[in-house]
Amino acid sequence: MISKITHKGKSYNVDLAKPIDISIPLRAGEENVNAWYTPAVKIEPVRMGDWVGDVKQGGSVNFRNIFFNPHGNGTHTECVGHISKEDYSINQCLKTFFFVAELITILPDETPDGDKIITKKHIGNCLGDKRPEAIIIRTLDNSLSKINKHYSNTNPPYLLYEAAEYIDAMGIDHVLIDLPSVDKEVDGGKLAAHHAFWQYPHNTKLNRTITEMIYVPNNVFDGTYLLNLQIASFENDASPSKPVLYQMNTAL
Repeated sequence: MISKITHKGKSYNVDLAKPIDISIPLRAGEENVNAWYTPAVKIEPVRMGDWVGDVKQGGSVNFRNIFFNPHGNGTHTECVGHISKEDYSINQCLKTFFFVAELITILPDETPDGDKIITKKHIGNCLGDKRPEAIIIRTLDNSLSKINKHYSNTNPPYLLYEAAEYIDAMGIDHVLIDLPSVDKEVDGGKLAAHHAFWQYPHNTKLNRTITEMIYVPNNVFDGTYLLNLQIASFENDASPSKPVLYQMNTAL
């Protein structure tokens, strides 16, 4: 199904029948991606007396409880409510769901103390003169282990404050990254990149989102895509999410 969209005066064809899902699904057990020392996802049938919500165990229907933490158990999208004293929910902050996005791939620099960092120069070199609505950051190496990696106490790569400040200055409203956070795992509670991107609390950008723990396969090439950012309607600072990309081809 081909749809035509217009962005900055140019027309593009988008084949909605060819989605590229860059989310990591929530799966029960220890094999699910995990961060922040959160317990593993549990998906369990409801039990009430002799009745069980599992057809395999004799129940009439499958009827399960799911226990998870959106920040620690998989792909999730968060709003400024993640760092604010005020109660903001992702369901209230994210009101539109299609964006023109630029996928970039970055090999983080390594500092003398062993940190791996994403810099303003990385972002600037990859974007050039492009000013997308969303930026998708794939980091190297990009092995399949990202879909079940346990990140706690591993000091993953992160964005420097200057990089997040640059993304803000470029007017980019949505950041997607294949790491558990845009900030350093242990930073004394500063969350500098989060604050720089959302400009909280002095010039708060309520419409902006950060999506973490995505996975972009190696056969998906850097470039411009139409992003469909799907969330569940949680009245919470974050929700499990399903970002989906579509190739954009210039319309003749």
